Amino acid sequence: MSKRAAGYIYASLLVSGTVASLLAFRSHANLTTVALAMVLVTMFCALLWRSGPALWASVAQVLCLNYFFIPPYRTFTIADPANWIAFSAFVITAIVVGQLSARAELRAEQAENRRLEIESLYDELKKATDEAEEAELLRRSEALKSALLDAVTHDLRTPLTSIKASVTTLLSETDDASLRELLEVINEESDRLNHFIQGMMDLARLESGNLRLTQSTTAIADIVESALLRAEVALSKHKVEVSLQEGLPNLNLDSHAISEVLYSLLENAAKYSPPGTFIRVTASLNGTSIKFEVEDQGPGIPSALHQKVFEKFFRAHGSSHARPGFGLGLSIAKGIVEAHSGSIWIEQGKDSTGTRIIFSLPVQSPPQYE
Repeated sequence: MSKRAAGYIYASLLVSGTVASLLAFRSHANLTTVALAMVLVTMFCALLWRSGPALWASVAQVLCLNYFFIPPYRTFTIADPANWIAFSAFVITAIVVGQLSARAELRAEQAENRRLEIESLYDELKKATDEAEEAELLRRSEALKSALLDAVTHDLRTPLTSIKASVTTLLSETDDASLRELLEVINEESDRLNHFIQGMMDLARLESGNLRLTQSTTAIADIVESALLRAEVALSKHKVEVSLQEGLPNLNLDSHAISEVLYSLLENAAKYSPPGTFIRVTASLNGTSIKFEVEDQGPGIPSALHQKVFEKFFRAHGSSHARPGFGLGLSIAKGIVEAHSGSIWIEQGKDSTGTRIIFSLPVQSPPQYE
């Protein structure tokens, strides 16, 4: 049953009960008392069930007043002119009271709706203000982080440059084997620390969207060769196989950044696979994309960690023969590839051993950051 229909039923029951009660005391009540009681019933109907049931109660009570309470009884005839005046006054009063009560209830409901709407708008405004403040705080935090990072990296790189220059000079001038060994350690650790600082800077630029990519048309073979030359020392104890599909198109991208991605994958492959094993580098056309693959014969990465290894500072496994890194390489590689509208992922090696890291770049697509 609908709420509207229920209102009419309840109004009818209230009118019936009122008329029955008034009939029981008709001999002790005059016409004015009966009319006032019926006006009150109409007002209650308007307050409880709005204008429709109130109007219905008014009409029903008008008929009942005429039929049961105005002589001659049980007819719709009014013999006394004075009763006509009383009857007319009741009709007008009942209808006006019902309408006014219903209108007052409607206005109260509208006022409540406006209150709720204002509260909702206030909550939205407060939420928007909070979000704006949070965004401003985040922006300031990012700006502060960038400023601090620039300051720290500058202050670190300045002494590192001096250390690197000094140790390189000493290495070129000494023939003492023990001293050279110590100097080599200093040289390697300087390079490692410098690489970490550069990685932190690149990661900060990626996260803030400030990475600057220099777009140019480059042959894929040149990108691969550049990465292999840079990783020559790291790959010295491994067998490297390179397979480039013939007729690959040139790519419009930041060749240095993509070479950095490939170098990072080669360095990881060398770091986490035993000496003497194969490291395979391939590039092939896959629809409208170029697919690069670096595969090693190391212990592999569990499938549950295939996504986590791209998180910053995460390392999937250690290595007994190589110094572990800082867990930034794959995170930076992912950011650079995605900045070129590409994607990067991990699969198991083709022989069910080792790890195969694949990244795909569109043949024709400008970098995300320019």
